[in-house]
Amino acid sequence: MITFFSTPKPFRGHIDVIQRNAIQSWMRVRADAEVILFGDDEGAAEVAREFGIRHVPQVERNEFGTKYLASIFDRANELARYELLCYVNCDIVLTEDFGAALERVAAWSRKFLMVGRRWDTDITAALDFAQRDWSARARQQALAANRPRSSEWIDYFAFSRGLYVGNTLGFVIGRPGWDNWLVWYARRAGASVVNASEVVVAVHQNHDYAYHPDGEQGVWHGEEAQENYALLQGLRHYATMENATHHLSYDGMKPNRRHWFVQFKRRTKGVASRAWFALLGATRPARHALGIRQERPAGMPKRGQ
Repeated sequence: MITFFSTPKPFRGHIDVIQRNAIQSWMRVRADAEVILFGDDEGAAEVAREFGIRHVPQVERNEFGTKYLASIFDRANELARYELLCYVNCDIVLTEDFGAALERVAAWSRKFLMVGRRWDTDITAALDFAQRDWSARARQQALAANRPRSSEWIDYFAFSRGLYVGNTLGFVIGRPGWDNWLVWYARRAGASVVNASEVVVAVHQNHDYAYHPDGEQGVWHGEEAQENYALLQGLRHYATMENATHHLSYDGMKPNRRHWFVQFKRRTKGVASRAWFALLGATRPARHALGIRQERPAGMPKRGQ
């Protein structure tokens, strides 16, 4: 029914533990689930062989060695056995509630994107998948920690085949912005965008940013981050779960009647942001001559946010 695909970091230390937890959880969403790992990162081939899943080592990378979104999404669309695909970050544990939600959405719409909130959780050891209640335990641990992220943090994207093929621009994975663009593009392409946060608990296993030479600062504010931000064109090509067309609840599918207001508010904010930076550019020589520092008005987003 579903093909999961992802690109892992090197399987070392704590990252090794959480990525193994994540992959094994996806394999148990459905007995026939397909899993594809992209990239030749340390340990990926070995883990793929161990779990009996597919491994595609060839991935296009930029000059920093970071993987391009397009090469992963387009190749997954080509290779997948199933018509339903799900890109999921390799630190996310999915439990049985995900499979049930996806079945409901797929029965309701032929062209869709399903996303949902993540719950930050401290998991430092391997999950015991031999226990029949492993899924309930993981879900309860996340709910007990009670650290759900806000609507712009999106870590899984379940969608109908063909939605993104050939259209993912020059984003790189592991830097900000591409996830919000995926939601925006689905809306633009006329797909139903379903927020499944009410019924799906996506367990994010907390980790550090040691994989980047400049740590957290490099991930969120480095050169690659700025290039991703530029592709968002300010806030014009940016969306969050608040922009979903529908919410999936225990009672059924419900239209999100606020999404037009959210879109209008963001566009208005984007116009103000672009006007502010245009003003800064036009007045920069005079301000520098007078020794006036650049200040951002209260509430004005940084460039690319």
